[in-house]
Amino acid sequence: MRALTWRSGKHGTQWLRTLKTTVYPAIGNKRLDTITSADVLRVLTPIWNSHPETARRIKQRIGTVLQWAMAQGWRVDNPAEVAQQVLPKHDRSKVEHRRALPYAQVGAALKAVDASGASPVTKLAFAFLAHTACRSGEVRGASWSEIDIAAANWTIPGTRMKAKKEHRVPLSSAALAILQRATEFRRADTDLVFPGATGKPLSDMTLSKLVKELGIDAVPHGFRSSFRDWAGEATNHPREVVEFALAHVIQDKAEAAYARGDLFEKRKRLMRE
Repeated sequence: MRALTWRSGKHGTQWLRTLKTTVYPAIGNKRLDTITSADVLRVLTPIWNSHPETARRIKQRIGTVLQWAMAQGWRVDNPAEVAQQVLPKHDRSKVEHRRALPYAQVGAALKAVDASGASPVTKLAFAFLAHTACRSGEVRGASWSEIDIAAANWTIPGTRMKAKKEHRVPLSSAALAILQRATEFRRADTDLVFPGATGKPLSDMTLSKLVKELGIDAVPHGFRSSFRDWAGEATNHPREVVEFALAHVIQDKAEAAYARGDLFEKRKRLMRE
């Protein structure tokens, strides 16, 4: 059942691999109704401080399996929750965020990419990423059928979004100009806007390798942070408009319940700027 919610086959493989390599050797031979918080601690304690992010993910995945067991009526508690209460808290203040440029340097980065020896499609994909503030995967997987040039609108289906919710992106004149250039590389064997050499989507490493080779001190995802900083510091657009532009999920459930629209008209003005 859990497989139905996995974002991709790769995510599912990682999910199962962590259980097979870390959990199964320690408690894989125990029945679900006999697993205790001590068993969970035995799995987590050796890696809790040395690999905190991995440990938290493993704890969550153990907890998910045990929640399933509770739903089946095989047990009435979740030892993973009890185990976390006695483990030391991780210092999240030292978490390194993805590298991003100060927004004043983004223009120079775009010029450096455009002047590079990268393939034309790769350069266009990078420029489109920066001009739409979208995630790398959303851009690399963009298809012509998602784009309405006349309406200056790109509708990304929920199946390709992190939040699994359809996201409309207003296309500025700069973004439309990029798409116009991309039509020169349109292929009959794929609907992708930015196809790789084989007709498949550009790889996850293509854009990352490009900025690294050019000495740009950022990762592709960091250009979303640059956009967020620019919008917050250099414009007067409301916070909720900027957050919708980034397709961020509203964490407050009460607020989310009333946020029925997507502020598309207001986001048009933001993206135009």
